[in-house]
Amino acid sequence: MSLKKIDPRTIIVLLMIIITGAVRIVFNFSPEISPIANFSPVGAMALFGGAYFTRQWKAFSFPLLTLFVSDFVLQQTVFKPYGNGGLLYGGWYWVYGAFALMTLAGRWLMKKISVSNFLLSTFVCVMIHWLVTDFGVWMGSKIYAQTLGGYVDCLVAAIPYESWFLMGTLVYGVILFGAFELIKKKYKILAANAELKIIR
Repeated sequence: MSLKKIDPRTIIVLLMIIITGAVRIVFNFSPEISPIANFSPVGAMALFGGAYFTRQWKAFSFPLLTLFVSDFVLQQTVFKPYGNGGLLYGGWYWVYGAFALMTLAGRWLMKKISVSNFLLSTFVCVMIHWLVTDFGVWMGSKIYAQTLGGYVDCLVAAIPYESWFLMGTLVYGVILFGAFELIKKKYKILAANAELKIIR
Protein backbone atom coordinates (compact mmCIF):
# COMPACT_ATOMS: atom_id res chain seq x y z
CA MET A 1 0.00 0.00 0.00
CA SER A 2 1.29 3.44 -0.91
CA LEU A 3 2.15 5.73 1.98
CA LYS A 4 -0.04 8.36 0.32
CA LYS A 5 -3.05 6.14 0.95
CA ILE A 6 -2.36 5.66 4.64
CA ASP A 7 -5.12 7.47 6.51
CA PRO A 8 -3.78 8.94 9.79
CA ARG A 9 -7.24 10.05 10.91
CA THR A 10 -8.59 6.49 10.76
CA ILE A 11 -5.50 5.16 12.56
CA ILE A 12 -5.80 7.66 15.44
CA VAL A 13 -9.58 7.23 15.83
CA LEU A 14 -9.23 3.45 15.73
CA LEU A 15 -6.40 3.47 18.27
CA MET A 16 -8.46 5.62 20.63
CA ILE A 17 -11.43 3.25 20.34
CA ILE A 18 -9.20 0.18 20.91
CA ILE A 19 -7.65 1.80 23.99
CA THR A 20 -11.13 2.62 25.29
CA GLY A 21 -12.20 -0.99 24.73
CA ALA A 22 -9.13 -2.13 26.68
CA VAL A 23 -10.03 0.25 29.52
CA ARG A 24 -13.50 -1.30 29.56
CA ILE A 25 -11.95 -4.74 30.06
CA VAL A 26 -9.61 -3.55 32.82
CA PHE A 27 -12.37 -1.88 34.83
CA ASN A 28 -14.86 -4.75 34.47
CA PHE A 29 -13.13 -6.84 37.12
CA SER A 30 -16.30 -7.72 39.05
CA PRO A 31 -19.06 -10.08 37.85
CA GLU A 32 -21.65 -8.43 40.10
CA ILE A 33 -24.67 -6.97 38.34
CA SER A 34 -25.03 -3.51 39.85
CA PRO A 35 -25.96 -0.07 38.52
CA ILE A 36 -22.35 1.11 38.74
CA ALA A 37 -21.38 -1.62 36.26
CA ASN A 38 -23.13 0.51 33.63
CA PHE A 39 -20.54 3.26 34.06
CA SER A 40 -19.23 2.12 30.72
CA PRO A 41 -17.49 3.62 27.67
CA VAL A 42 -19.77 1.70 25.27
CA GLY A 43 -22.00 4.67 24.44
CA ALA A 44 -19.04 7.02 24.01
CA MET A 45 -17.33 4.52 21.70
CA ALA A 46 -20.41 4.36 19.48
CA LEU A 47 -20.82 8.14 19.29
CA PHE A 48 -17.10 8.75 18.77
CA GLY A 49 -16.83 6.23 15.95
CA GLY A 50 -19.97 7.54 14.30
CA ALA A 51 -18.76 11.13 14.51
CA TYR A 52 -15.14 10.79 13.36
CA PHE A 53 -14.95 7.95 10.84
CA THR A 54 -15.77 9.59 7.52
CA ARG A 55 -16.52 6.29 5.82
CA GLN A 56 -19.76 4.62 6.96
CA TRP A 57 -18.36 1.07 6.94
CA LYS A 58 -15.54 2.17 9.23
CA ALA A 59 -17.94 3.93 11.59
CA PHE A 60 -19.92 0.73 12.14
CA SER A 61 -17.40 -2.07 11.71
CA PHE A 62 -14.44 -0.86 13.81
CA PRO A 63 -16.38 0.13 16.97
CA LEU A 64 -18.57 -3.00 16.71
CA LEU A 65 -15.50 -5.19 16.35
CA THR A 66 -13.91 -3.52 19.39
CA LEU A 67 -17.12 -4.07 21.37
CA PHE A 68 -17.16 -7.73 20.32
CA VAL A 69 -13.51 -8.33 21.30
CA SER A 70 -13.98 -6.68 24.71
CA ASP A 71 -17.24 -8.62 25.26
CA PHE A 72 -15.57 -11.88 24.27
CA VAL A 73 -12.61 -11.33 26.62
CA LEU A 74 -14.91 -10.43 29.52
CA GLN A 75 -17.22 -13.37 28.82
CA GLN A 76 -14.33 -15.82 28.77
CA THR A 77 -12.67 -14.41 31.91
CA VAL A 78 -14.61 -12.30 34.41
CA PHE A 79 -18.10 -13.53 33.58
CA LYS A 80 -17.34 -17.14 32.59
CA PRO A 81 -18.20 -18.73 35.96
CA TYR A 82 -21.54 -16.90 35.99
CA GLY A 83 -22.54 -17.11 32.32
CA ASN A 84 -24.01 -19.73 30.04
CA GLY A 85 -20.62 -20.83 28.74
CA GLY A 86 -21.35 -19.43 25.28
CA LEU A 87 -19.35 -17.13 23.07
CA LEU A 88 -21.23 -14.07 24.40
CA TYR A 89 -23.80 -13.28 27.08
CA GLY A 90 -27.51 -13.88 26.61
CA GLY A 91 -29.38 -11.14 24.76
CA TRP A 92 -26.20 -9.76 23.20
CA TYR A 93 -28.04 -9.00 19.96
CA TRP A 94 -30.13 -6.32 21.72
CA VAL A 95 -26.95 -4.64 22.94
CA TYR A 96 -25.35 -4.79 19.49
CA GLY A 97 -28.52 -3.50 17.83
CA ALA A 98 -28.58 -0.59 20.27
CA PHE A 99 -24.86 0.00 19.65
CA ALA A 100 -25.42 0.22 15.89
CA LEU A 101 -28.27 2.70 16.41
CA MET A 102 -26.08 4.76 18.77
CA THR A 103 -23.37 4.85 16.12
CA LEU A 104 -25.96 6.03 13.60
CA ALA A 105 -27.01 8.76 16.03
CA GLY A 106 -23.38 9.86 16.25
CA ARG A 107 -23.17 10.11 12.46
CA TRP A 108 -26.39 12.10 12.16
CA LEU A 109 -26.13 14.38 15.16
CA MET A 110 -22.37 14.98 15.28
CA LYS A 111 -21.77 16.11 11.71
CA LYS A 112 -20.66 19.33 13.33
CA ILE A 113 -18.68 18.79 16.54
CA SER A 114 -19.93 21.08 19.28
CA VAL A 115 -20.76 20.89 22.97
CA SER A 116 -24.49 21.18 22.32
CA ASN A 117 -24.44 18.45 19.67
CA PHE A 118 -22.40 16.23 21.97
CA LEU A 119 -24.91 16.66 24.81
CA LEU A 120 -27.85 16.02 22.46
CA SER A 121 -26.13 12.93 21.04
CA THR A 122 -25.41 11.63 24.53
CA PHE A 123 -29.06 12.02 25.52
CA VAL A 124 -30.24 10.24 22.36
CA CYS A 125 -27.62 7.53 22.87
CA VAL A 126 -28.81 6.81 26.42
CA MET A 127 -32.46 6.77 25.31
CA ILE A 128 -31.63 4.25 22.56
CA HIS A 129 -29.73 2.05 25.02
CA TRP A 130 -32.54 2.27 27.58
CA LEU A 131 -35.43 1.51 25.22
CA VAL A 132 -33.74 -1.18 23.12
CA THR A 133 -31.76 -3.19 25.66
CA ASP A 134 -34.58 -3.14 28.21
CA PHE A 135 -37.04 -4.25 25.56
CA GLY A 136 -34.81 -7.32 25.31
CA VAL A 137 -34.91 -7.73 29.10
CA TRP A 138 -38.71 -7.37 29.17
CA MET A 139 -39.61 -9.57 26.20
CA GLY A 140 -40.30 -13.09 27.42
CA SER A 141 -39.45 -12.13 31.01
CA LYS A 142 -41.01 -14.04 33.90
CA ILE A 143 -40.55 -11.03 36.16
CA TYR A 144 -42.40 -8.40 34.14
CA ALA A 145 -45.90 -8.78 32.72
CA GLN A 146 -45.88 -9.10 28.93
CA THR A 147 -47.92 -5.94 28.53
CA LEU A 148 -47.13 -2.29 27.89
CA GLY A 149 -47.39 -1.72 31.64
CA GLY A 150 -44.87 -4.50 32.22
CA TYR A 151 -42.47 -2.90 29.75
CA VAL A 152 -42.84 0.44 31.53
CA ASP A 153 -42.13 -1.30 34.86
CA CYS A 154 -38.98 -2.75 33.32
CA LEU A 155 -37.89 0.71 32.10
CA VAL A 156 -38.50 2.24 35.53
CA ALA A 157 -36.46 -0.51 37.22
CA ALA A 158 -33.60 0.23 34.83
CA ILE A 159 -33.36 3.95 35.66
CA PRO A 160 -30.47 3.54 38.18
CA TYR A 161 -28.54 1.53 35.57
CA GLU A 162 -29.18 4.05 32.81
CA SER A 163 -28.17 6.91 35.10
CA TRP A 164 -24.73 5.31 35.39
CA PHE A 165 -24.72 4.65 31.65
CA LEU A 166 -25.41 8.37 31.10
CA MET A 167 -22.52 9.34 33.37
CA GLY A 168 -20.20 6.86 31.68
CA THR A 169 -21.12 8.13 28.23
CA LEU A 170 -20.56 11.73 29.31
CA VAL A 171 -17.22 11.14 31.05
CA TYR A 172 -15.70 8.87 28.41
CA GLY A 173 -17.21 11.01 25.67
CA VAL A 174 -15.60 14.18 27.00
CA ILE A 175 -12.24 12.38 27.14
CA LEU A 176 -12.50 10.91 23.62
CA PHE A 177 -13.94 13.94 21.84
CA GLY A 178 -11.83 16.40 23.82
CA ALA A 179 -8.59 14.50 23.22
CA PHE A 180 -9.19 14.09 19.51
CA GLU A 181 -10.13 17.74 19.03
CA LEU A 182 -6.95 18.79 20.82
CA ILE A 183 -4.84 16.45 18.68
CA LYS A 184 -6.63 17.57 15.51
CA LYS A 185 -5.97 21.20 16.39
CA LYS A 186 -2.24 20.48 16.47
CA TYR A 187 -2.14 18.12 13.46
CA LYS A 188 -4.28 19.45 10.60
CA ILE A 189 -3.80 16.20 8.67
CA LEU A 190 -6.42 14.66 10.99
CA ALA A 191 -9.19 16.87 9.61
CA ALA A 192 -11.94 15.07 7.68
CA ASN A 193 -11.19 16.89 4.41
CA ALA A 194 -7.53 15.83 4.71
CA GLU A 195 -8.58 12.18 4.87
CA LEU A 196 -10.72 12.54 1.75
CA LYS A 197 -7.75 13.97 -0.15
CA ILE A 198 -5.57 11.07 0.92
CA ILE A 199 -7.95 8.28 -0.16
CA ARG A 200 -8.80 9.74 -3.57
